[in-house]
Amino acid sequence: MNVENAIAPDDQAAVDRARTELLRDGLKALDPLLRDISEIDGALSTISEVGDKSSARSAKKLQRQLQKVEPSVTMIGQVKAGKTSLVNAMIGWPDLLPADVNPWTSVVTSIHLSPRAGLGGNRASFRFFDTEEWTRLLDRGGRMGELAGRAGADEEREKVAEQLQAMREKSIRRLGDKFELLMGQEHKYGYFDSELVERYVCLGDDFENDTETSTSQGRFADITKSADLYLQREEFPFDFCVRDTPGVNDTFMMREQITIRAIRESRMCVVVLSAHQALSTVDMALIRLISNLPSREITIFVNRIDELGDPTRQVPEIEASIRKTLKDHQGPSDASILFGSAYWANHALNGDIDKLSEDSRDAMYNWAETALADSEGDMSVEDMVWHLSGVPKLLETVSSRVVEGMGAEAVMRSAKSAMNLLSGVSTGEHLVTMRSTSDEAAPLEKADIPVEIDRIEAECLEMLASEFNTVSNIFETRLSRSHKSFLDRATASLINNLERYGDTDVWHYDATGLRVLLRSAFQVFARNAHSACQKTFLQATQDIRELYLRAFNVPDGAFRLEAPSAPHIPAPVLLGQTIALDLTSSWWSRWWRRRRGYASFATDFADIIKAETDPIVDGLRLEHAASVEKDAEKILREFVAAQREILRGLAAQANTTVDDLQDVGSSRETQARTKALEEARVALERFLGDVGEEGAAA
Repeated sequence: MNVENAIAPDDQAAVDRARTELLRDGLKALDPLLRDISEIDGALSTISEVGDKSSARSAKKLQRQLQKVEPSVTMIGQVKAGKTSLVNAMIGWPDLLPADVNPWTSVVTSIHLSPRAGLGGNRASFRFFDTEEWTRLLDRGGRMGELAGRAGADEEREKVAEQLQAMREKSIRRLGDKFELLMGQEHKYGYFDSELVERYVCLGDDFENDTETSTSQGRFADITKSADLYLQREEFPFDFCVRDTPGVNDTFMMREQITIRAIRESRMCVVVLSAHQALSTVDMALIRLISNLPSREITIFVNRIDELGDPTRQVPEIEASIRKTLKDHQGPSDASILFGSAYWANHALNGDIDKLSEDSRDAMYNWAETALADSEGDMSVEDMVWHLSGVPKLLETVSSRVVEGMGAEAVMRSAKSAMNLLSGVSTGEHLVTMRSTSDEAAPLEKADIPVEIDRIEAECLEMLASEFNTVSNIFETRLSRSHKSFLDRATASLINNLERYGDTDVWHYDATGLRVLLRSAFQVFARNAHSACQKTFLQATQDIRELYLRAFNVPDGAFRLEAPSAPHIPAPVLLGQTIALDLTSSWWSRWWRRRRGYASFATDFADIIKAETDPIVDGLRLEHAASVEKDAEKILREFVAAQREILRGLAAQANTTVDDLQDVGSSRETQARTKALEEARVALERFLGDVGEEGAAA
């Protein structure tokens, strides 16, 4: 029975209140970001009230964008590490996501948390694989099938094909004629509960009696690609997303690709390990993924310490082992490592601590001697168990990373846009004052402004394209050189091994060298791309500022225009993708023993590794690099469009007559507007500094 339904209404209300307090305890670290957002929102409200209709529309648009900021964290981890139970604890709904998902399930579940009630309350959306994705899986066996096919591992490929056929037949029995029709479709609901979620993300075996209206567990799980759940949670001060991923070690490597995309879309990653497994060479796929992320974006949470016999003694040993493994395999050895128990956390949230097993209770008392040694003041039993679970510390760590990373960038981006809008409103005030006290109009040819702004946009877009062409050529050269160098070295090592040991010794070659070379090339690209964006954005800002000064006689020292920030460049998580060299399975040995002659070894090996690594190189060049240029162009266009709108409004104000200014208001009202704008300016300058980050044209 669902715990949510097992509690009497009055008791449930008490549990809900307790959950709210427990969650807020770990989310206090978000308060600084909430204050920053509120302050910028206040400045935008002032602009909206003081400015004209056009400025008010722009200010409200910026407020909506600020409200839609949604930091996200992606959860990845070992099988049976309790990752999903941990997600349930983090969102304060212990029984929402099924915690025992069949390994074949390939579903990323994004939980969108918001303090605001959505239209109609909680809702859900489930997307299915499209026909092309399923065809690729069935025809070629996914990544594993492709890899086995290249290597000529016929037995392995046949095994994959048999598993896929069984998977397809099971899906057809579940869905009947609807199977083909559902490909590429989406199911939406105006509610969700644990039963609905299980229908789409958790495989079940009881499908023999399924009907069209069946709600049995896992009915659509075979073909579900992603799930989005929208949940009101007042404990979160602003929108927040937690993504639960299926993992990286499935039979067909289908979920590996999905998880890679999910990590790329987030700025933070929580790696969930089991206290029993810690981290070993078995988890190399996991290590390869996180090795390509900055350490500040990774938090390792060692779960299930409730199952340890002596946590106080074992936890330091486990941490030392994890750090050694990470160091030995070029992982993020300085990443934060936390310990805890989702099992304890969910019992604290449910208010049924008395139901903890005896062994778990003993482990908790043992861990309390260490974890609560420095605590001050009295704690309730629920608070103590919640603290020992490690979940509030995890929420605090994630919250701090949000404030320092994506949150700070969002605040800076919004503050710049707000300052630019404020400068436009202040210029309008200057024009009104000038027109009401003098018959001399500003040296403006109204028709010239659209022409000038279009010219600036065209020139800067051309400049951006030219800069990125140079950057991309350098990147392309480094990628090709690194790829060829690795292939040459690997093939030479193979030949050397054959000459020394003959063809009876199965040889392996570590692909870490290739990943290091490609990562280095990407880091150079990222720096060059960032510089190209800054250079172009600053040029556009300076040109537009000169247009303001030339058109409206704005006092030089009183006008400030902020250059937009360069786009965020996602880490090259794609480098963690599994390739043939990473596998030491039986088919590799069979491939080895099928070769005859050194030339056959060298040629076939080079062909396989090139075919395996080409998609990674192409992905870095076409997907990552191209997306950065596309994002940069979008930012530039949006910046110019915003300035075009402001200039259009100013042109209208500058061409009003003195008679049109009768309704401007009294001198006292003008002074009040000026004071309000100055207060807004001071508030924004707290974020931007005296000259602004990345150079303000002032």
